[in-house]
Amino acid sequence: MTYQDFTHSTRAKGNVRILRQQEELPLLRDHLLRLDRVSRHDRFQGFMDDSFIERYAAKCADDGTIIIAYFENGVVRGAAELHPPDQSPDSLPEIAFSVEASVRRQGVGSILFKKLIAEARSKGYHSLRITTGAQNHAMRSLANKFGAHLTFRHGESTGSIDLTQQPLSPFAGLAIATPIAAARAMINLNRAYWQLYLRMYGLGLTAQRHAQRHA
Repeated sequence: MTYQDFTHSTRAKGNVRILRQQEELPLLRDHLLRLDRVSRHDRFQGFMDDSFIERYAAKCADDGTIIIAYFENGVVRGAAELHPPDQSPDSLPEIAFSVEASVRRQGVGSILFKKLIAEARSKGYHSLRITTGAQNHAMRSLANKFGAHLTFRHGESTGSIDLTQQPLSPFAGLAIATPIAAARAMINLNRAYWQLYLRMYGLGLTAQRHAQRHA
């Protein structure tokens, strides 16, 4: 599955898409190499030198890992990784995130998380595994926001996300639905909105009584 989508965020101005594995390997590698010392430590639960990152990026290109990248001006500034289940000790697909300092506090992490969950669902996954450093408060907060239940051991936070409990956006299916289905979904959404609006102001009950009197 390959897609390109603008973030629709009032802060993040880039776009998000899945990297093509082999030919776009340097984009992931260069992004990881740009991470500052603290970010690199948080991402890999320890400081890793450049040669490790180069080997890691090459492995991701070969083992079926899906990379969802956040671009600004053609440069990858954030990445969400969806590793296949056979790479995890508990046979769960594992996820990881990295965001460069220049685009932090702009909602990039949340954008990547949402796209990754959508991609995991499209593959039929029901649960995801996440591991982060115990000191990586931003990642822990983001994981909790999306329903992860984390436990702490040996300086790491490990947990899982139950995708069957994740709420779907009312617009989630519009991008892939047929035009007729998409239009029907928008009509239903608008109808639900106005019904709620009328109930809030008591107009729905007034209209109903008016109709009954003139029936």
